[in-house]
Amino acid sequence: MSRIDEAYAVAGSANAGSVGILADAGAMVSEARLPNAPVLHVPKRRKLSNRKATLACFVGTVVLLTALVVAGRLVEPAAMATDFAMKNLPPSLAHPFGTDWMGRDMLLRTLAGLSTSVLVGLLAAAASSVMALVLGTVAAVGGRRADAVVTWLIDLLMGVPHIVLLILISCALGKGFWGVTIGVALTHWANLARVVRAEVLQCRQSPFVAAAAKLGATRTQVAWRHMVPYVLPQFLVGLVLLFPHAILHEAAITFLGFGLPPEQPAIGIILSESMRYLTSGMWWLAVFPGLALVATVLLFDAAGGSLRKLADPRSAQE
Repeated sequence: MSRIDEAYAVAGSANAGSVGILADAGAMVSEARLPNAPVLHVPKRRKLSNRKATLACFVGTVVLLTALVVAGRLVEPAAMATDFAMKNLPPSLAHPFGTDWMGRDMLLRTLAGLSTSVLVGLLAAAASSVMALVLGTVAAVGGRRADAVVTWLIDLLMGVPHIVLLILISCALGKGFWGVTIGVALTHWANLARVVRAEVLQCRQSPFVAAAAKLGATRTQVAWRHMVPYVLPQFLVGLVLLFPHAILHEAAITFLGFGLPPEQPAIGIILSESMRYLTSGMWWLAVFPGLALVATVLLFDAAGGSLRKLADPRSAQE
């Protein structure tokens, strides 16, 4: 055996010895390990993602608003029932919002009034958003003349106070439910039309639209496959955010006497009638309906904010 072979043999025996020592040490450590040793680190529970929480918030607000409208429609006959033996009662367990000077339950009247206001806001916001979508798109793709005409209409509408123009349109149409709805729809499309116009113009100048046109896509294909997905999120957010403005303006002109008729339950009528009784100490006639109106507007605002976060990829996980 040469010296090289002897060196390899010595090194192999040394490695085998070290492996045996390590195995014996591992066995001793495993025997010495306590069976109930405390865990030094426990992984945290996975929290609900921000996107799922935002979606849950949006669905929850929609469910609450839907329940409000349905409940208001169901209790409307009872809200108009009078009982003079129960008039001017303060808030109690039987009447949480108290009763008015005709013995009507204020909780039922508030629910019916909010239901009416929400329906006016839904119809007015839907009609106004369609007008904004059409006019904003025409301004963006119709050439300079169409853009100038639509821009002039937007500036003209925004130059007149909403409430004044709304009163004029409502009175010209005979007031009532449809007069208020049409008036709100005709006075609230300008801001959303400006947003739609800007989004369509930005989309037309995008590289992917130019690439699609170079590849032979028609205008209809470009509009449907590229412009609609690009503009739709902003349009939906603007539509939802129109609701609180429409509800507040409906309540405002009804409060001033230019909106819904007095026999119809509405928040504006309830607040207007309660002004005569505040000096008599019947504070509940105005406080609870006013708080309910603010809560409804905040629900719409929360729904719009949640939808904006869901539609915008940059803020979806905020």
